[in-house]
Amino acid sequence: MSKKGENIYKRKDGRWEGRYIRLYNENGKAKYGYVYGKSYGDVKQRLLEKKAFLSNPTEALSRCSSLYSDVLDAWLQSTRINIKESTYARYSHLIETHIRPQLGKYPLSKISTQLIEGFIETQLNSGRLDKTGGLSAKTVTDILTIVKSTMEYARYNNLMVSCNLSKLTIKKKDKEMRVLCQFEQDALIRVLITDMDLYKFGVLLSLYTGIRIGELCALQWEDISIVNSTLKIRKTMQRIQETNIGAASKTKVIITEPKSDCSIRDIPLPSFLVEIAGQFAGHPKAFILSGKRGKYVEPRTMQNHFKAYIAESGIDNANFHALRHTFATRCVEVGFEIKSLSEVLGHSNVNITLNRYVHSSFELKHTNMNKLAFI
Repeated sequence: MSKKGENIYKRKDGRWEGRYIRLYNENGKAKYGYVYGKSYGDVKQRLLEKKAFLSNPTEALSRCSSLYSDVLDAWLQSTRINIKESTYARYSHLIETHIRPQLGKYPLSKISTQLIEGFIETQLNSGRLDKTGGLSAKTVTDILTIVKSTMEYARYNNLMVSCNLSKLTIKKKDKEMRVLCQFEQDALIRVLITDMDLYKFGVLLSLYTGIRIGELCALQWEDISIVNSTLKIRKTMQRIQETNIGAASKTKVIITEPKSDCSIRDIPLPSFLVEIAGQFAGHPKAFILSGKRGKYVEPRTMQNHFKAYIAESGIDNANFHALRHTFATRCVEVGFEIKSLSEVLGHSNVNITLNRYVHSSFELKHTNMNKLAFI
């Protein structure tokens, strides 16, 4: 039994558990965090420290023992007001899954450069086993970014930091992007135009506009103008980690503004897409993929439908993002002006478009080689 007015309980495994309010969501609902200890007194002290962090992270850091776990909490709390909910969920997940279990127990002053180097090496080789034996370079880079940011935060608050991570980086291999060749694209289109429904229309729309899967899933019919032949991108959908430990589900779906200001854009639609859209158009507030108001189709469901269409087409496996790369490649092949293409894709500059999304097909290379004159 807990004492009256306290959220401290003795667990069946003999440990003591304390609960505290970490934050309130946009609806005013409390989200809780938990601390554990071998005795009631240990937990009570840790609860007092946690509450001090939440009320004034900077001041509390100067008073506490400065375990790295405390620094993580203070940094996460201080960054929350400046980042999107999805980013906060990502940071929280990486901290709780990878960083805190391995590094949280160390006093900040005892965390050396060598310790962090070993930690990063472990994450790359055996963090959470996948086909390569460890976490992806992208995930480990995100983890390292958090570690570096927390160390800078600690220095800013005049805490003793012993490590220097300025030269610690993650080598990332260039991932070969999947682009459908013209033959594969034609095979997919044949499947899409046979008994076309809203799911197939969504794939076709993505193939000829390059929009992201989250942007597609968030689209409502008010975002397509049949009269002006335009598509408005103003929001995106994604499934993120639920940061409320007491929630019934570990993840949730959110609809927010796109990932950057450049992603907010108007895309001109080719006439054939406008004609097809006119055949399916529904209530302005209805989601395009479901055709209903208040009922959406989330990205992972759309990804499953797409994989079924790929299998039916008889072509090699591809994920939904391959449509975006395919669109960019076809645009280059037909002479699309690169600045316009960059804006259609929602990139901040043309270098991103050229370096990540433009893939010259073998057919285009062959055509260009034939332009060479023989004298």
